[in-house]
Amino acid sequence: MSMRHKVFIAAFAVLLATLAAMPVRALDNGLARTPPMGWNSWNSFHCDVSADLVEATADAMVASGMKEAGYTYVNIDDCWLLKQRGAHGELVPDPAKFPHGIAAVADYVHRKGLKLGIYESAGATTCAGYPGSIGHEKEDAAQFARWGVDYLKYDNCGDKRGQTYPQRYTAMREALARSGRAIVYSICEWGNESPWDWAPAIGNLWRTTQDITPRWATDQPANGYPQGILDILDQQAALAGTSHPGAWNDPDMLEVGNGYLTDDENRAHFSLWALLNAPLIAGNDLRHLSNEVRAVLTNREVIAVDQDWGSRQGAKLRDDGDTEVWAKPMSDGSVAVILLNRGRGPVSIAATAREIGAKAAGSYTVRDLWKHTQARGDGRIEASVPTHAVAMFRVWPGAHGTLR
Repeated sequence: MSMRHKVFIAAFAVLLATLAAMPVRALDNGLARTPPMGWNSWNSFHCDVSADLVEATADAMVASGMKEAGYTYVNIDDCWLLKQRGAHGELVPDPAKFPHGIAAVADYVHRKGLKLGIYESAGATTCAGYPGSIGHEKEDAAQFARWGVDYLKYDNCGDKRGQTYPQRYTAMREALARSGRAIVYSICEWGNESPWDWAPAIGNLWRTTQDITPRWATDQPANGYPQGILDILDQQAALAGTSHPGAWNDPDMLEVGNGYLTDDENRAHFSLWALLNAPLIAGNDLRHLSNEVRAVLTNREVIAVDQDWGSRQGAKLRDDGDTEVWAKPMSDGSVAVILLNRGRGPVSIAATAREIGAKAAGSYTVRDLWKHTQARGDGRIEASVPTHAVAMFRVWPGAHGTLR
């Protein structure tokens, strides 16, 4: 083992000890005890949102097997309302897009066994120029509750009226708490003010970066806009200690199936977000879902990694330039592992059970979460990884499952 690898292992051990000693600070509303899973309209449709689209998406979520795989929220993003508030200061759904209002859509989604999300902004306007909620938090939260909304994505556009980030987002947290309805609270301030330092006590999840795009990487600087998959991934490596059940780092919505990523890139994107305990919010058109994309979004073994809290979210264990090793402890004593090839391939990547922090054992069971195969061995994890791709495994000390 090289000196560089030894340094990474030592640093990894220090990180685990530090995380174990950290106090848990999370919003105590009892929601989002696992990372939320669902769909959001923005990545594919932007302002072209409507009741017909939302209801058809709910139908598709059920028919595709996504609901059965754990997807729950059908979320309406920006542009759902009129440009002016109503006579009594209320938000008014655009009657051309939502002719029967939001409550009717919520009822439809609920009848499918799913939940409805909606969008607003912690400023005077939304990002598309519609009325924002600053100064109207109490009324708007009560209105969302009356409509049957289950999830609020709260953005960061418009005049902030001199208020700090925590002040603006706390105001809506308090309004939601008084609304009389359980509403998951998603803080979308783009990672501007290090939300991982203050948002766990305010929201159920908080954006850690600028908006995602369906690109493997971009030519933008690390804090630039827009962001590719790797640009966002690189900003998550230091945040493993800040998420907890009920309060999650959010590296933005999934771009799986949005037409620009290869099949290998789709699998890598989904795998990495799962290892990060990220909210799995699909952003593609579920009404037209290929078999390949459906297989990615409904991979139960990868989803299980995302939904399991084994004491921390996944973290980078080793960085060898174009190849990396990421690992995440699981609650049953296993370890989830990703071997990532950022560049051209195929390239052989390997790690050991000791290196990933697995409990010492005479043998190990290693399961490939994409090939759905497993074998017993000495704990060496190795794969030939194609261009812009991952191999993802789960490693148990001793025997497991069919190999007992």
